[in-house]
Amino acid sequence: MAVRRVRRIVRKFDPWTVMKVSLVFYAVLGLVFILAVVILWAVVSNAGFPQKIESFLKQISLLKADAALFKGSDQYLRVVVFLAVVWTALMSGLTTLAAVIYNLISDVVGGIEVVVLEETLNVPAAPVVRTPQIHTAPPSQDDLPTAELPAIDLTDQSVGEEHGADDAPAEAEPAIEMWPDGS
Repeated sequence: MAVRRVRRIVRKFDPWTVMKVSLVFYAVLGLVFILAVVILWAVVSNAGFPQKIESFLKQISLLKADAALFKGSDQYLRVVVFLAVVWTALMSGLTTLAAVIYNLISDVVGGIEVVVLEETLNVPAAPVVRTPQIHTAPPSQDDLPTAELPAIDLTDQSVGEEHGADDAPAEAEPAIEMWPDGS
């Protein structure tokens, strides 16, 4: 296995691509955040912590006796979803802005240099695979040419003399013309 060092320089990031990728990335992180808060709230609520916190705050007089700190979980879910959406939009915009700033800086300083090791594997040659030949149907009578070709006379003496034969055959068999379909 041969290893070769290759130098690469990252000069530009396409801002449109960075925005699309960062939007999807931060949207997924926002959904994970929402799911984590919902699970955490369900565990805390089932354990009775919100009621214990309210009773403690009422005992130390930070909360009035008729006030409720934790009215309902749907209110907190709305706040968490709103925060996740704002965070996704804000972080996608900041990441895109960072890509634009990087492009401007790389024009001045030349970009970031990355050294990569390329490994070449000695893969054995693949065996030769023969493809099956496809046989087509013979042409119909309509597809064949209409002009007849001149027949070759096999009894011509000049043919035998050209090839140095002493005796030409006394009688040659007549040429038989057959179409590919046997007619």
